Amino acid sequence: MPAKPAEEGCQQLIVTADQAGQRLDTLLAQAFPAFSRAQLQRAITGGAVTVEDEAVKPSCRLRVEQRVSIKFPEPRTTVEQGEDIPLDILWEDEHLVVVNKPPRMVVHPGKGHTAGTLVSALLFHFHQLSELGGTYRPGIVHRLDRDTSGALVVAKTDQVHHHISNQFAARSVKKEYLAVLAAVPDRDRDLIEQPIGIHPRQREKMAVRKEHSSSRNAVSFYEVTARRGNYAVVRVLPRTGRTHQIRVHLAHVGCPVLCDALYGGRSEITRRELTEQGEDASVLLDRQALHAHKLTFEHPHSGELLSITAPIPADIQTVLDALQVSIGADS
Repeated sequence: MPAKPAEEGCQQLIVTADQAGQRLDTLLAQAFPAFSRAQLQRAITGGAVTVEDEAVKPSCRLRVEQRVSIKFPEPRTTVEQGEDIPLDILWEDEHLVVVNKPPRMVVHPGKGHTAGTLVSALLFHFHQLSELGGTYRPGIVHRLDRDTSGALVVAKTDQVHHHISNQFAARSVKKEYLAVLAAVPDRDRDLIEQPIGIHPRQREKMAVRKEHSSSRNAVSFYEVTARRGNYAVVRVLPRTGRTHQIRVHLAHVGCPVLCDALYGGRSEITRRELTEQGEDASVLLDRQALHAHKLTFEHPHSGELLSITAPIPADIQTVLDALQVSIGADS
């Protein structure tokens, strides 16, 4: 997907033959995964996106070689300076950095989260970050939920941001997650292909919704690596990148992520509950047991295939230990 800077603060995309016929909001969501589809739709309806210099609707169907111009909206909340927050850096060079995002850290500022974000930490530690995401998303190419830990790519230049965004849009980035489930799948492995859209009653949630205007195709592959009583450990390889995709898909098949309050109904678990032994009521986990374990992608400059692994965080490791499950470094 070719994308290049236009006037200052504006980006352009040229529609390719295989993108022709797509909705405008769908194409933008693929090209700029750091933005939610709802944010992009607001930008379109607000006149910040044009096709051949004409204002259009989010549902506009695109034709080959049309020029799409995007003036990224600036949110009310911006980041003026960084915060001295430690970062766990997994890989770095002059072009990009891969960080191990801890649980409970919001990626960028927003409503209710103006400090302590990953962006605040990035601004403190790095003098140069890409600007394609606007002033409150510097360097951010893709997202992880607040309570999901793991590997996240940060671009230092606009050129690198474009290149990696294109890889996400083309689905050539391999994402591997580790999850502990609050139920046991009846299959060793499966491909879940269910469209995801906005929940019909709870706007903070997503849901499997077929033939709804907000729904988008979503595909997740999972493989069970261990079963222990009423719990299971799985590898998940999402082939698309929808909001809350893994959590929604696993809950849909009756196996929600452990301690996922939004989709599983409870936010913590004790050692006694997990092992069904003894009287130890200490809480082992109080956030969703989901970790972005590995990212594999092409380096934008060298062409080298990078495979970056984020170590399992202490809280999830405690759960694995209680279940007597061992996860190898390369698994």
